[in-house]
Amino acid sequence: SLLGNILEEVQEHSTSVGKVWLTVIFIFRILVLGTAAESSWGDEQSDFECDTLQPGCTNVCYDKAFPISHIRYWVLQIVFVSTPSLVYMGHALHTVRMEEKRRQREQEEN
Repeated sequence: SLLGNILEEVQEHSTSVGKVWLTVIFIFRILVLGTAAESSWGDEQSDFECDTLQPGCTNVCYDKAFPISHIRYWVLQIVFVSTPSLVYMGHALHTVRMEEKRRQREQEEN
């Protein structure tokens, strides 16, 4: 199967420490993000009070005090941590496809 071939290709070049590290990072971060983050940092802006009555003051003051939310920061970290792995898996997919095409051509010639 295609998925099995891709995983074999990826496992062939990964160290055991790398496999465990990525698994722990993904599980821990996604678990924390999915369970605790929303309840802890869900709607911080609703409790934020502004000292003027100008429209948009609450948004501007909140953005100045907290430039990035904790949830967005964690999502950004997950994206940055997973990008190299996804790029490598894309390369492995390309390699597996090219190998399958080469085998098909050899079978058609014989």
